[in-house]
Amino acid sequence: MDAPLMGLGLTETGSLDVPPPERENLAGWYEAGTTPGETGTAIVAGHVDNADGPAVFYDLGALKRGATIEVDRRDGTVAVFTVDTVETYEARNFPDAKVYGAAERPELRVITCGGGYSRATGYQGNIVVFAHLTGSRPG
Repeated sequence: MDAPLMGLGLTETGSLDVPPPERENLAGWYEAGTTPGETGTAIVAGHVDNADGPAVFYDLGALKRGATIEVDRRDGTVAVFTVDTVETYEARNFPDAKVYGAAERPELRVITCGGGYSRATGYQGNIVVFAHLTGSRPG
């Protein structure tokens, strides 16, 4: 996947906002949090699909341990992350502290919808990729 990042904030209820669903090839980075590549936990989110079909993170759940994720940084460098694990959580059991909690090294969480699906309520959970910084290179 290759997608631009937009800034994300929080919704009125305090949950992570998401990119506009009609922009299927757009992901978002939580701007008030850690910048990808800096010490801490950086959060990137995007849609798995929308009313028209697959979206930016449609294949996110297929990532495997050891895969790499590259994030272009504003300073012109590319932060290179290596996937540690990919997990699926039901919404009612979402581990906020594990996903959003502070880290002592540069880490990345990539989040999309996942799990069971109901036409009435949508996806019942989330897919979360856990990765850590393993390098950087010029952009």
